[in-house]
Amino acid sequence: MKPELVYLVWVTVFTALIWLPYILDRMAIWGLADTVGYPESPKPQTPWARRMKSAHANAVENLVVFATLVLVANAAGISNSTTVLACSVYFWARVVHLFAYTFALPWIRTLSFAAGFACQVALAWQLLVR
Repeated sequence: MKPELVYLVWVTVFTALIWLPYILDRMAIWGLADTVGYPESPKPQTPWARRMKSAHANAVENLVVFATLVLVANAAGISNSTTVLACSVYFWARVVHLFAYTFALPWIRTLSFAAGFACQVALAWQLLVR
């Protein structure tokens, strides 16, 4: 499997697992019955869990763009040092983004998001200049 596809799998698995900690927080705050139900007036979750949920939504939104670019590049037979580096940096940027968002580190959060976006631009550029 090409390295870009391996990174796509890692990004996807990482994104798929982000919900676990904030759901565990929800169970601790709301209890199991309210967590699986529809409470009328739920208690607020801890701030870190609310931020992690937002980071998860952001990861899902960006996975759509990243996955599309990686899959189109793969279908077009485009794989080079730029695409591999972009996919690698994207994965680590998303990891940093999750922790920076969760632990309220605004500059690091913004820079890691920007790094991930730059990786998407690099992938798109590789597709458009071919």
